[in-house]
Amino acid sequence: MIRSISVAAAIMAAALTASAAGAGYYNATPVAAPAKPNLIAGDLIWKCDGAVCSAAKSTSRDAIVCEQVVKRLGAVSTFTANGAAFDAAALAKCNTRAK
Repeated sequence: MIRSISVAAAIMAAALTASAAGAGYYNATPVAAPAKPNLIAGDLIWKCDGAVCSAAKSTSRDAIVCEQVVKRLGAVSTFTANGAAFDAAALAKCNTRAK
């Protein structure tokens, strides 16, 4: 029980850190630093500050946006949409699309 609480706390802390650092509707923390500060994934322009990449709201579903950005960025350690972090299962599914 304590272990699951600490894991949940770590996920929430990472999500809050990503949300605080990012300024967009979507925020992604790439595992490896992006080569360029800006990129286009799907219909969105992503701006990266080195640690977090952010983009404005899209008309696509959040899971699709995540898959589109990992195709360009590679795997991400966190992904948030409107301040809500993807859980471990959703993040793992998204990362299967990574380049």
